[in-house]
Amino acid sequence: MSAPLYNLTLAELSRRLAAREVSSVEVTRAFVERTQAVEPKVHAFLHRDEPDALAQARAADERRAQGKTRGPLDGVPIGIKDVIAVKDQPLTCGSKMLEKFISPYDATVIERLRAAGVVLWGRLNMDEFAMGSSTENSAFQKTANPWDLERIPGGSSGGSAACVAAGAAPAALGSDTGGSIRQPASLCGIVGLKPTYGLVSRYGLVAFASSLDQIGPMTRSVEDAALLLQPLAGHDPRDSTSLKQAVPDYAAAVAAPARKWTLGVPREFFGEGLDPEVRASVESAIKFYESRGCTVRDVSLPHADLGLPVYYIIATAEASSNLARYDGVRYSHRSAHAKDHVDLYFKSRAEGFGPEVKRRIILGTYVLSSGYYDAYYLRAQKVRTLIRRDFETAFRDVDAILTPTAPTAAFKRGEKSDDPLAMYLSDIYTISVNLAGLPGLSLPCGFTKSGLPIGLQLIGRPFAEADLLAQAKLFESGHDFHTRRAQL
Repeated sequence: MSAPLYNLTLAELSRRLAAREVSSVEVTRAFVERTQAVEPKVHAFLHRDEPDALAQARAADERRAQGKTRGPLDGVPIGIKDVIAVKDQPLTCGSKMLEKFISPYDATVIERLRAAGVVLWGRLNMDEFAMGSSTENSAFQKTANPWDLERIPGGSSGGSAACVAAGAAPAALGSDTGGSIRQPASLCGIVGLKPTYGLVSRYGLVAFASSLDQIGPMTRSVEDAALLLQPLAGHDPRDSTSLKQAVPDYAAAVAAPARKWTLGVPREFFGEGLDPEVRASVESAIKFYESRGCTVRDVSLPHADLGLPVYYIIATAEASSNLARYDGVRYSHRSAHAKDHVDLYFKSRAEGFGPEVKRRIILGTYVLSSGYYDAYYLRAQKVRTLIRRDFETAFRDVDAILTPTAPTAAFKRGEKSDDPLAMYLSDIYTISVNLAGLPGLSLPCGFTKSGLPIGLQLIGRPFAEADLLAQAKLFESGHDFHTRRAQL
């Protein structure tokens, strides 16, 4: 008996569409119906336009009938995190501040997906303004982990991860500021790739921390991540941080014969706080690479323990600046209870922002304030340079670095809501990758005894996504973790 369409990978759907074994309308309808079935349990979507998705699918089928197919992703539905602008669709960022905002334009990544023929399918839930690690900070709803509905899916791209894990879309776009693609991918048992800073345009991505944010793919397999990254990557003149960098054929890199890589294991990432089941799965992955002829070496990242405090100084400082634009005057929430223009500013922001966003704005404003800038923000930027140099030194001897993605499997909803520091520690293994601007990929590497996914993180050199995908494919080809599906 063949698997239902909603259980297939992006690559499998692409091949079946190319062979005309199935139409885009059939594929899209399968995911629409799957979403209707699981959404009452998972709550991954903030907005869906089913007639529009089916209209996009019909257009893809017409192109295929006329011999005008736009590529391997033509006619395949992809979910979009609600922090990426799609013209004429809501752009709430999971916040009441933008509850009624409709985007007037497409982000660059959306323009490129449209050019590739992708069916844009839904707006996905997230922590408010991408600030969180559990998707419990959304102003609208709490998303559940499809593997255990009492547990969180990770964050801030929890809606994207849960959507893919639940079979509501074969892939989705997320954004990653300190681990927000990789950590939810790990907790939901899918593949998540944060590209090198500057590889994928940020134009049309609502900013949290501008020097850290990156858009990336969240998929069911490494091959799927390569397929989805392909149209996203490349220079964009509208993004001043986008770099002019040649874009290789990522799918070809994944399909190439396996190489014997040299992989580094940082001992700093295997200390206190790492769950024993996560440690065992990652150590098993290390042994697997050795069994395939790879060389594994210890490497040191001596400033790794400073990544968390450095991140929460730099990210909050940039957030306080970026979120100053939401003042109740232009396009954000406007208080109906203000007495004058100053009161309008204070009350609009007080009503529109949630507790976690307020917490980070306050911290960011503090570290940028007169008398504290040098003591906190400037010092954090200096340590950020040291963290990046640690990676540069390590990469002299290894092709990639292998670590856990998250210290634990998915925790129960509400378990860490009242302890912000415990929540922040969920990203302890991913944050330094953003600070250094490096690519990082999480892929499934095991399950706990209770059936929860565990993720393995691979960190690569700048713009070495092709190698990173090939290294991940080597592990994936020897295991079936990515083929397992949550039962809903």
